[in-house]
Amino acid sequence: MRIPLSERARGTTTRDRVYQAIRDAIVCAELEPGRRLSENELAERLGVSRTPVREALARLREERLVAVVPQRGTFVTKIDPDAVADAAFVREALECNAVRLATLNATEDDIAALRANLAAQEEAAERDDAAAFDELDDDLHRIICGLSGRDVAWWLSQRVRGQLDRVRRLSIPEPGYRAEMIAEHHRLIDAIEARDPERAEQVMRHHLQMVLSSMPTLRAEHPDFFEPEEDG
Repeated sequence: MRIPLSERARGTTTRDRVYQAIRDAIVCAELEPGRRLSENELAERLGVSRTPVREALARLREERLVAVVPQRGTFVTKIDPDAVADAAFVREALECNAVRLATLNATEDDIAALRANLAAQEEAAERDDAAAFDELDDDLHRIICGLSGRDVAWWLSQRVRGQLDRVRRLSIPEPGYRAEMIAEHHRLIDAIEARDPERAEQVMRHHLQMVLSSMPTLRAEHPDFFEPEEDG
């Protein structure tokens, strides 16, 4: 776990860099579900004081990525399928509306930027670079939300999707997953370029629902990462 140099170069605050580094470590399971977190250890690993770590953990608690257990400490939460479904519901509502507006607003330069991102995704997939692919995938959706002219769409999506991002990250190494994601991104950009908001929304909705369809397989492969299923 580290704070990327790119984050330092952007001039973001230490508090935000620490939050993002810990969040990324949880999402990619470097800090695995169920793990007990130490403020001192995290501060030492990130080269910061305990204050930004404490603030970051408070934010992550709001996102249901960490939990405080009285008399025991702070732990990385296990993946809660209900929380994943909640996040997917919110993200679908926001991004399906955003892509309709993006279809009407996108310029030729915007389409070129989306195509460039997609080419980089294909290169990352060929290198088997899951982290780079995940970041590029996220960037594509961020660009589309930005093209809608409603910046709040991306901000709200980010606030609720912590548990969903964990499932997305686990899905990336699955056979065929990246290829299908790239194919759907092609269809999505094609619909935007064709100025077809109905088609763009349809593709986006199907695309976002892919994550939920992978849940049974991921639960079987990583049972310790998920909250146990309730009896009955």
